[in-house]
Amino acid sequence: MKFKENTQKNMRLLNRFMPYLLRHKKEIVLDWVCASLTTVCELALPLIVGQITDEAVNDVSTLTVQRILGVAVFYIMLRIVDAVANYYMTCGGHVMGSRIETEMRNDLFGHLQGLSFSFFDNTKVGQLMSRLTSDLFDVTEFAHHFPEEILIAIIKIIGCFVIFARMNIWFTLIIFAMFPLVLIMTKRNRQKMRETFKDSRHQIGEINAITEDSLLGIRVVQSYGNEPIEKQKFDKGAQKFLKLKRASYKYMANFHTTVRLFDGLMYVIVLTGGALFLRVGQITAGNLSTYLLMVSTLMGTIRRIVEFSEQFSRGMTGIERFDEVISELSEIRDTENAKELETVKGEIAFNDVTFAYSGTDSNVLTNISFTAKAGESVAVVGPSGGGKTTLCNLIPRFYEVSDGEILIDGENIKDFTLKSLRSHIGVVQQDVYMFSGTVKENIAYGKPEATDEDIIRAAKNAGAHEFITQLPDGYDTYVGERGVKLSGGQKQRISIARVFLKDPEILILDEATSALDNESERLVQQSLERLAKGRTTVTIAHRLTTIRNASHILVLTEDGIAEQGSHNELIEKGGIYADMYALYSV
Repeated sequence: MKFKENTQKNMRLLNRFMPYLLRHKKEIVLDWVCASLTTVCELALPLIVGQITDEAVNDVSTLTVQRILGVAVFYIMLRIVDAVANYYMTCGGHVMGSRIETEMRNDLFGHLQGLSFSFFDNTKVGQLMSRLTSDLFDVTEFAHHFPEEILIAIIKIIGCFVIFARMNIWFTLIIFAMFPLVLIMTKRNRQKMRETFKDSRHQIGEINAITEDSLLGIRVVQSYGNEPIEKQKFDKGAQKFLKLKRASYKYMANFHTTVRLFDGLMYVIVLTGGALFLRVGQITAGNLSTYLLMVSTLMGTIRRIVEFSEQFSRGMTGIERFDEVISELSEIRDTENAKELETVKGEIAFNDVTFAYSGTDSNVLTNISFTAKAGESVAVVGPSGGGKTTLCNLIPRFYEVSDGEILIDGENIKDFTLKSLRSHIGVVQQDVYMFSGTVKENIAYGKPEATDEDIIRAAKNAGAHEFITQLPDGYDTYVGERGVKLSGGQKQRISIARVFLKDPEILILDEATSALDNESERLVQQSLERLAKGRTTVTIAHRLTTIRNASHILVLTEDGIAEQGSHNELIEKGGIYADMYALYSV
């Protein structure tokens, strides 16, 4: 049963892999031609030796100098053909494998870009890095050797059997009856190697995750003096990986030792059996020479098959981990008849929207309803955990509503393509992400085709141009990983410039100033006011003094919208908002 399951699993994974392999049909055919040539050249030597031996035993005078030189020249020509063919197999074949690896990596990265937030909420980035890099390394070797080894094995086994059978069929059957034994004897070790390879790949991902987490948080680590704790976590992961590697090497050693013992056994059988058949006149001395040399070739083939099973296990492990991610479907996808969102006025309506995160039973939002008219400024306030950020994440469909609907200009956002929907929405978050690159590149992320003039205009609107020009290299200044060389206020104004460049009709401000000092907050708030002008704006606010001029304020709690109205209306009401304003405006 387990064998059947493994076979079905391997077939499914090969079906996943074959489209990549078949894109390179010309290279595969040429590789097969070269593999056939090298195999024929290898099989020729035992036949030549056997023929010369028989001639020497029967009548040594037939071995003239001309005959010997003719054989030598013929064999030299074979070796030249073999060398040329082997060069292509080694170089061209590996290049083909590298191309397949690159294509798979590109597809995997592109697929990851389209997965929804919920996938990344539950997946470690280090694991994904491992699947994108080291997991696919073995696919290069697998892609190259998989078709090649199969063809070589078929030609050699059939060729050896035909040659042997012409000399003595019974001796041939005795020899070939032994080969299934090695496959049976190594079966368990091959299965265990496959399992440990997969576990090792997973653990490499864990080590990557630990490393990423520790290095990205190095300032926190050093500020608390917790370097020994991080070292201990890393050591624990490394020791687990070492344990898995020990196990894999143990199975590998058992595997190769079994093959070597079988190798020796085969030579004993051929030598002993061949001598007995020679004694009774069933084979000639030349036949025995051919048997001995050909068995060496045949055993080399069996060793390659068995050793390729190790490579097969590594390659299939890489393909399996590739398949696990590439088969992951995004929860957020374009509907079948999705259309382009072109002209946008900017009206947003929530109609009885309910939302719960995947894998949880409790709702974050329940029956939320409100309308933000085109060009209106709506502020969302309330205690932490009330679902403010979640509400804003639903507008660009970063998550899918569990129930109800969200409308833009009277149409359900599910009716639009994701790309066109998000092209009309700009988001400024509290935690600004800066890509490793220059200031110009980070601003241009909002509109990659923008000119330098467009970028400078956006920076001026965001109040960022002045400090950018004072940087060492101006707009070409390298910001460091995650913008480490910039202050919080500078990063925030660059992110605002990025949205200015995008020029969306709908704007989401997710506590964009809450982490800034007073001076930075003042500058950023001025930039945000310019950015929000003429756009439908949804603002999540921690400091309530910043949203007093909002057209409409929603007070969101765990129980839903507790209050809504203008600032003055809510103050006069003397409810939750009034209490919060009195507390936070102090």
